[in-house]
Amino acid sequence: MSSPDAPSARTAAQSGTAQTGTAQTGTAPPAAGPEPDDTGLTEFGYRPELQRTLGNFHTFAAGISYISILTGTFQLFYFGYGIGGPAYWWSWPLVFAGQLMIALSFAELAARHPVAGSVYNWAKKLGNPHIGWLAGWMMLVASIVSLAAVALAYQLTLPKISAAFQFIGDGTGTYDTATNGVLLAAVLILFTTLVNAFGVKLMARINTAGVFIELIATVVLIVLFAVHVVRGPGVVLQTHHAGDGQHLGYLGAFLTASLASAYVMYGFDTAASLGEESLDPSRNAPRAILRALIASFVLGGLILLLAMMSVSSLNGKGLSTDGLQYVVLDVLGDTGGKAMLWCVLIAVTVCALAVHTAAIRLAFAMSRDNNLPAASLMAKVSPRFRTPVLPAVIVGVLSLGVLLLNIRQPQIFSVVTSIGIIMIYLAYLLVTAPMLIARLRGRWTPAGGGRFTLGRWGLPVNVIAVLWGAGMIVNLAWPRDAVYNATPPHHWYLRYGAVLFVGAVAVGGFAYYWCVQRHRTGVLAEHAATTEPTTTGTTDAPVTLAATD
Repeated sequence: MSSPDAPSARTAAQSGTAQTGTAQTGTAPPAAGPEPDDTGLTEFGYRPELQRTLGNFHTFAAGISYISILTGTFQLFYFGYGIGGPAYWWSWPLVFAGQLMIALSFAELAARHPVAGSVYNWAKKLGNPHIGWLAGWMMLVASIVSLAAVALAYQLTLPKISAAFQFIGDGTGTYDTATNGVLLAAVLILFTTLVNAFGVKLMARINTAGVFIELIATVVLIVLFAVHVVRGPGVVLQTHHAGDGQHLGYLGAFLTASLASAYVMYGFDTAASLGEESLDPSRNAPRAILRALIASFVLGGLILLLAMMSVSSLNGKGLSTDGLQYVVLDVLGDTGGKAMLWCVLIAVTVCALAVHTAAIRLAFAMSRDNNLPAASLMAKVSPRFRTPVLPAVIVGVLSLGVLLLNIRQPQIFSVVTSIGIIMIYLAYLLVTAPMLIARLRGRWTPAGGGRFTLGRWGLPVNVIAVLWGAGMIVNLAWPRDAVYNATPPHHWYLRYGAVLFVGAVAVGGFAYYWCVQRHRTGVLAEHAATTEPTTTGTTDAPVTLAATD
């Protein structure tokens, strides 16, 4: 291993917690020899616990359900179009190009280290335990915020299907939409919490069926849009005078509108986080990461393009208020449009499940390193339900808390999604930057044996990934009224909401870690790799945190 290793785990006497082994010193595998797919776990000091049942499609489905083409494009099209006009479409290939650089770097890491809690463990391995903790912490909080953001998509779809789903007011009041959105989102989060806590097999069936329905519906929607086109692809060259009067002109509007594209194309690392539950993960995970991102780019890009080519008028007010939901009903009519919106609803549900499950997996990975409060309880897998129940509940409760904090915020959709994306990009940067440093210092060696590697392209790809990630963080966090305080009353703390919230999470969280948690960190005994075969007659059955069907 050429990248720097983390220090040894502290002993139980030092930390007050029963711990054994080391976090990353390459503990020797059991004498009987581990399964071929498990050999890399001992490098992190972990023993194999999770059942390997997931094939290539399952890992691909995990990435595609997190990215969720229909969820992302339908949730923020109104924002991108309203801010940047039809030409905002060009942010789609731009974001893809930048995210592809990150995905390629992650694919090389997944081939070398297919391990649960991928971003956390990669940052820990490439940098040090402190960087690893911060990356994991930011990713965990981002996942909680993202779950809230995804759940809010119910409000953008259900009332379009039937006005009966607008429980708060009639939708015309200042806070009707935001408050009703919180109510609908709370129902979805309650559902994902129950499924993830008590129904691994049920979650597997919902995820598999949902991804299948989403992919079929996406292709059908593309075809239906295509047969109803009324204008050519040159529509993406129109700006509709967006940016007039702004300091940066259309560039300023375009950078703001790019939030709509940035919101969709992330979460592909979920495929790598299934590494301990997948068959031949060092080969399957890199392919799944890239396939999920590329498929999302192609299908999502076609939806956005054909939607603007097929809608009856580009000046319809619904384009910048209701988004793609308006386009679907306009192009396909009431019956066909609402049928497609039900498919969108399924996609949102599956996406929320995927985000919640990924957050649980990350919490599990950090807890077995004793890197979260009540770690032994957080890392405990229920023998009955074969899933960590406590993280599922805590993630759900905290996501509800995010919603309640913003319940009377008319811009709740753009605010919550922006904050979630910023922290995701920051967590990604805490992986790609240490990876670049390791490359420059000659301490990075890709996986051998014909597994995925960037070869001589590794350095330029990694450099672009770091520059892209840093640039997007600045762009997304920039204090704009259009994103964080578009409607009165205007307050400075709302405009700087992203900077304040993300800063508080990062600084406050790391301060807690530095003063308290770092003195306890180390692989918990019940999760640590052993140096000799187990001779007792009691062994735990393998468990799984992901889809097994």
